Amino acid sequence: MDYAKESLKKHYEWNGKIEVIVNPAISLETKDDLSLAYTPGVAEPCLQIQKNPDLSYDLTRRNNLVAVVTDGTAVLGLGDIGPEAGMPVMEGKCALFKAFGGVDAVPICIRSKNVDEIVRTVALIAGSFGGINLEDISAPRCFEIERRLKQSCDIPIFHDDQHGTAVVTLAAMLNALKITGKKLEDISVVTSGAGAAGIAVIRLLMSVGLKNVILCDSKGAIYDGRDNLNQEKTEMAKISNLDKKKGSLADVLKNADVFIGVSAPNCVTFDMVKSMANEPILFPMSNPVPEIMPDIAKAAGASVVGTGRSDFNNQINNVLAFPGIFRGALDVRASDINDAMKIAAAYAIADMVTDEELNPDYILPSALNRDVGISVAKAVATAARDSGVARI
Repeated sequence: MDYAKESLKKHYEWNGKIEVIVNPAISLETKDDLSLAYTPGVAEPCLQIQKNPDLSYDLTRRNNLVAVVTDGTAVLGLGDIGPEAGMPVMEGKCALFKAFGGVDAVPICIRSKNVDEIVRTVALIAGSFGGINLEDISAPRCFEIERRLKQSCDIPIFHDDQHGTAVVTLAAMLNALKITGKKLEDISVVTSGAGAAGIAVIRLLMSVGLKNVILCDSKGAIYDGRDNLNQEKTEMAKISNLDKKKGSLADVLKNADVFIGVSAPNCVTFDMVKSMANEPILFPMSNPVPEIMPDIAKAAGASVVGTGRSDFNNQINNVLAFPGIFRGALDVRASDINDAMKIAAAYAIADMVTDEELNPDYILPSALNRDVGISVAKAVATAARDSGVARI
């Protein structure tokens, strides 16, 4: 199928992938129906919420409503195409929220690249939602936007490009390591890409035991003291590549156990994989063209390969994570989505593949498996309670 051609045709037919549907429990057939759903009866729930704003979760749909927010600067491999052009992706995200998590979501596309304006806009509308999903906002601004919104809002703020990717990558790593018989604390990892996703992936992996990791950007290995590092890279340089190895991606990939790619197509070669440690694991996740094609990686000796594409085995897809994560967070009215909740989500995803099913071509459940969201939601809700951020 020519997905580009067919998708464009379908988008004309659909005229939007989401719509607002009136709650079927509401009847609007009689005068009394109108008086209960709207004026004058609606005044009483308004007054109750005025006294206690938390009642907005019980008396309105806020308890199940998420805003999917973008400025259109880093849209799905297309780059800075603007907020309106990002709308089809945001609608798609909202559709996935509903299909895989039962979460109602609304796209919010902001006509600004100014951090202050974006933060203020989201903070001002936060009272209408139970959570905020930041999406396709370019680095390094995305880090500051998320950080400041977490400080100013009392609902979960979750940048999916960072944390959704990190959760599913951790799940993939847990099962890939079972196959190779290696342990997270013993392996060496090299990444290509030190933007939002790359940094979030490594931070989460380090939080569960990874010690030896080197991040690479377009200029090569990142190390403490290297020139031309932004604030986020500078912070990562202090906790990674402790031996301060220098050089290109090819230089530092030698003898590494794992490669994680969130960067650019075809930047890893057959010979680079051959130079890695025995039974290497490769997650080349650049879309639509990965850092190395799976067949080339396997021919060079890769034990396990996972990409971001649905037409290859082991798709590392955020849809395995974010619907269930928000479902679980909303169910317990969490004030945050913290590391404990993300780690719980990763283990829940990994556990969806049984030991009997696990093999080099099947380390993650299908993105279409509706049971994943249910399992993730339960694990996240439990972790929220255990970590003290649940409010019910």
